[in-house]
Amino acid sequence: MSRNLNLPFFPVPPQEYNYQYFAELVRAYSNYLQQMQNAGEGRNTFTVFTDLQTDDSGLEVGAVFNHGGYLKVTEANTPHARGSEGTGGVGTVTVTTS
Repeated sequence: MSRNLNLPFFPVPPQEYNYQYFAELVRAYSNYLQQMQNAGEGRNTFTVFTDLQTDDSGLEVGAVFNHGGYLKVTEANTPHARGSEGTGGVGTVTVTTS
């Protein structure tokens, strides 16, 4: 396994029903399911991200997105909203050439 998980012990079943065996089996399956639902640690030497979203709209905290060519991670209180560009103007400018 690539995630370095300790595989749970699944006991050998007895010939007849045994409460202790059944409890151990349920515990082993519960442990296994908990490990499978944990994202775990990741280490990569090469990763390619394709078709990344360009903002963090709708992403969960910790998800990655492409913002202006930079790979960014979604944080709780630092939004990168869609359409965050703008233009504006104040007054007038006169250019004279001679």
